[in-house]
Amino acid sequence: MAKEPWVDQDVCISCGLCTDNVPEVFRFADNGKAEAYDPAGASEDVIQRDAVDVCPVSCIHWR
Repeated sequence: MAKEPWVDQDVCISCGLCTDNVPEVFRFADNGKAEAYDPAGASEDVIQRDAVDVCPVSCIHWR
């Protein structure tokens, strides 16, 4: 089973790093917080390197 990224919106500070770095997976939801809208939009390696690893508040997790 493939892992999917998930954003803990209670922790997200809306910095935009994930949405800028991997826009094919992350976007801002109506509440202004990031969300993973298309988990299959990029490889796990790209998501890990360009979103999970650079998130300043570590709010992006795998499930």
